[in-house]
Amino acid sequence: PGLYESASIDGANRLRTFFRITLPLLKPSILVALLFRTLDAFRVYDLIAVLTGGGPGGATETLSVYAYKVMVSQSNYGYGSVIVVAMFLCVALIAFVFVRCLGAELIHDD
Repeated sequence: PGLYESASIDGANRLRTFFRITLPLLKPSILVALLFRTLDAFRVYDLIAVLTGGGPGGATETLSVYAYKVMVSQSNYGYGSVIVVAMFLCVALIAFVFVRCLGAELIHDD
């Protein structure tokens, strides 16, 4: 019998079935989606640069656009590099937290 059929035979209601069967099966997909969306949010450059160029007074300026402006427009390569490295560390930390919270059950020591 399948997982859901076994759960219904054991007397699990819909809420318990969702949290004990469905959600753990969806965790790998949720992890990948969260990682990709987070990386996209940090990486967004092209749309903002083309549409607004950082917007009026920097209203739509993201970290990527700001780093580009500092490095290319202002020729401040040291500060621009620090911004990019800090952005990398933030993304790495967020990815580590996501994997620790959602991916702990994915790795089994057999």
